[in-house]
This record gives sequence, structure tokens and C-alpha cells, in this order.
Amino acid sequence: QVQLVESGGGLVQAGGSLRISCAASGRTFSRYAMGWFRPAPGKEREFVAAISWSGGSTYYADSVKGRFTISRDNAENTVYLQMNGLKPEDTAVYYCASDPRIVAGTKGYEYAYWGQGTQVTVSS
Repeated sequence: QVQLVESGGGLVQAGGSLRISCAASGRTFSRYAMGWFRPAPGKEREFVAAISWSGGSTYYADSVKGRFTISRDNAENTVYLQMNGLKPEDTAVYYCASDPRIVAGTKGYEYAYWGQGTQVTVSS
């Protein structure tokens, strides 16, 4: 069982930056794939970014590629999402997800564990 707690959300102007974090409980964090998702119109969850166990592989939605960077610190049991060049359409609750059964995943159903989310609001 893994518990995930997101933090770092807030209000930022368009073009600004924000880094959100997801702290995980458990001693085997380094064996969990991690991902970030957000709700989107017509979708329960929209994939944003994912990172493999070791951090060696990362994946991004086309809408955030080049602006967002996912990273992880396995010693600190934490995954980060650095968001630059934020746009009003990035406004959402951002959810962290994890799963030990996959190396990395871009679909919500691939993840068993979810955090409560952190709100990111981008003003125009």
C-alpha cells in the first residue's frame, strides 16, 4: 500500500512557473512507476507526464511537452512536476499516481494508487 500526498499548487500568472511535488509513503518507492494526471473535458483523467522506476524514461502529453518536466528523488520518496510557461488551460487539479506493476504508464487505469490532488490555477 502506498499513500501519496501532493503539494505545491497555487495561483500563478500566465507564462509563470510552478513546481508541484508528490510525497509517497513506503519503502519500495523506487520500484513504483509514477505519473501526473489532470481532469479534462470529456475525460476522467488526462495524462500529463510519467516517469519510470529509475527516472531513466519520461513521457509527456503533447500539450505539455517542452514546458513541463517530471523528475523523481527515490531517496526522498518524492516525484516532482516542474511546470514552466504555464497557460490558463493548464488550470486543473493535478493528481499524482503510482503503481509497482508497470515500468511507466500513460493511462489512468494503469495506476492503482492516487493522491488527493493539488490545485493549480493560471490566470490570464
